[in-house]
Amino acid sequence: MSRMRHAGVPARNMLMPRSVVGVMGGSKATPKVMASARRLGFLIASRGWVLLNGGRDSGVMAASAEGAQEAGGLVIGVLPGATTTRAAPGVSVAIVTGLGDGRNAINVMSSDVVVACRGSLGTLSEIVLALKHKKRVILLDCDVGKDFDAYRKRGQLTWAATPEDAVEQVALVLSETRGD
Repeated sequence: MSRMRHAGVPARNMLMPRSVVGVMGGSKATPKVMASARRLGFLIASRGWVLLNGGRDSGVMAASAEGAQEAGGLVIGVLPGATTTRAAPGVSVAIVTGLGDGRNAINVMSSDVVVACRGSLGTLSEIVLALKHKKRVILLDCDVGKDFDAYRKRGQLTWAATPEDAVEQVALVLSETRGD
């Protein structure tokens, strides 16, 4: 890319957009899943990546946003409703959609890689959408059963034992796809 210079204006380096890591998971979660999501958010932000989630003030969304905020990170929350009243306190940028569960497509398509924590049907729909659109999905304390073995065999779907393992896998995916 060439850099343009205007009279008296120094050339600036062209910046690449920051990597976006989608963290998906249930709005209801056990203390163990919440702690894992919080740690995951912290580690993602510590790497300088943007954390994107469903933005609500409950479950994996709130916990991952809190962890990322604690590390000084940027959190984008894609909300299902038309207001920010249910946004998690750790969300830096709240995007209201008015789409309900339809916002899951925005979550997935806006993420460079998806980490799925334990959840329910909404999380499963995000996993399926991500796989359908050839996104890499890393499962953290989330079991999707044998129906997804074909995606595991081709390396599009992997399992992480810990938040640290998930972040290492994210780093590998981003280095392969974005050069991060």
